[in-house]
Amino acid sequence: MINIIIMTLQFFFTAVVGLYFFSLLYSQRSGQNAISHESKKELEKLNALEKIKLTEPLSEKTRPKTLSDIIGQEDSVKALIAALCGPNPQHVLIYGPPGVGKTAAARLILERAKNTACSPFSQNAKFIETDATTLQFDERSIADPLIGSVHDPIYQGSGAYGNAGIPQPKPGAVSNAHGGILFIDEIGELHPIQINRLLKVLEDRRVKFESAYYASGDKNIPLHIHKIFRDGMPADFRLVGATTRNPDEIPPAIRSRCVEIYFNALDKSSVEKIAKNAAKNAGVDIEDGVCELISQYADNGRDAVSIIQTSISAAATEGRNKVLIKDTEWVLQVGKYQPKVFAKCAQTSKIGVVNGLSVSNLSTGYFIKIEATAQKNANGGKIVANGIIESEQINARGQKLIKKSMAKESVENATAALKNVFGINTDLYNIHINFPGGVPVDGPSAGIAIACAVYSAVKNVKMPSDIALTGEVSILGAVYAVGGVASKIEAAKNAGIKRVIIPKDNYRRCFEDLPIEIICVQSLEEVMDICFKKAENQAIYSGGEKLMIASASEAKKQ
Repeated sequence: MINIIIMTLQFFFTAVVGLYFFSLLYSQRSGQNAISHESKKELEKLNALEKIKLTEPLSEKTRPKTLSDIIGQEDSVKALIAALCGPNPQHVLIYGPPGVGKTAAARLILERAKNTACSPFSQNAKFIETDATTLQFDERSIADPLIGSVHDPIYQGSGAYGNAGIPQPKPGAVSNAHGGILFIDEIGELHPIQINRLLKVLEDRRVKFESAYYASGDKNIPLHIHKIFRDGMPADFRLVGATTRNPDEIPPAIRSRCVEIYFNALDKSSVEKIAKNAAKNAGVDIEDGVCELISQYADNGRDAVSIIQTSISAAATEGRNKVLIKDTEWVLQVGKYQPKVFAKCAQTSKIGVVNGLSVSNLSTGYFIKIEATAQKNANGGKIVANGIIESEQINARGQKLIKKSMAKESVENATAALKNVFGINTDLYNIHINFPGGVPVDGPSAGIAIACAVYSAVKNVKMPSDIALTGEVSILGAVYAVGGVASKIEAAKNAGIKRVIIPKDNYRRCFEDLPIEIICVQSLEEVMDICFKKAENQAIYSGGEKLMIASASEAKKQ
């Protein structure tokens, strides 16, 4: 009897267990069927979405395919090739305004390096592209997409290793770029903490990880994780950073480790060429004058492509495959585009009017006018300067300091030099100096131009209209070197200037090949001899050429 009861109980429990596992299996299958059915529906939706395609944006069609396709940056691209395609590639910083080809050049440079025999980049080298504005990180190193982080077991998402109590190093962009190029767009936006971490990686060429959950003697931890914590993650790459910021806004520690290359703002002919290529890639005809009109308004390549694409659409809505000038004019009107002002030198010489040169970010030169008037006042005069920055506020060691601007100092140095070198007492004149154009000017390089403008106004003699000047002047009349001379010479050439006066210390042999006469000077006296040698102030004479040849030959000897 007892055996029968035991057997009955065993059968009962066996049936219960069997029913439990059967129901569990059934529910799993039902769940899988439901998931499979739902997944099938979502997959059908995805496949339907994949079939919906819009036309390829014109910006994609016009994107450069090779470095030679980048328009208006021939010298900059050549410098980029020299920095990255040789046997010892270097880290690079690319400066320049938006839409001039910085990112396109960075994307293409690795392919050029791979096809260079002496380059250490292999065919498998990766190009990892990031944007500093989106590289969010945690100061506790829980997450860092740039440098990498450790997923400790206590954090969500640590996975199977986390359940086993094992910390897991997660590589960042620097490790993913190992053996290749890491491109950081807008590198000037990186957080100071990230910059310091990046500098350490550039120095060591590997990333070190730490975790309170790692024990070197723990045999449960996989060998590859032991190796990563012991030796670090390899991160031997070349950094290419692009920025629209000024060089002085980039930390010196990064700048000192990089070759700096400047991409210039596109000139009128380059923008016109980009517009023509965009129309050609779109397969449409354009009326003569459309691209020239676009070049008068577009600041960069992106603007040019955008204007031509909208013009094409405007023509297409009217059933035309040819873009007319009226289409582009309508686009410029509704887009509120402002025309660019292209300064040109005057055809006639004037009293007190001087051609000056300035530069932005050491890469974009500008042709500017400087005007001066002088009226003698027996009771004592004063100097008024318009269009300059008179002071600037700087932060130093937690203090806010007001500093006199360099442009204001240039005005004072120029008048002091006229007094000390030529005996012109500017205190007896009401002198008005003006920098027209609406853009505040600051910098020491306008010194000799200001001196010439004041001299011309006081002496009532004309300043040659075919000469442009740049150089800092001391109160004793010496002319010192300034920055951005190559860009300034380019701006002078585009403005129709025939001769440019520069400090002797800025002389470079490459200037000899330029289609413009470069005159090197060391003193304000030399400048005045060139500009005001004849009483009638004729623009052309042999003295300037002799001075240029002598100065150039002396510079070569040095």
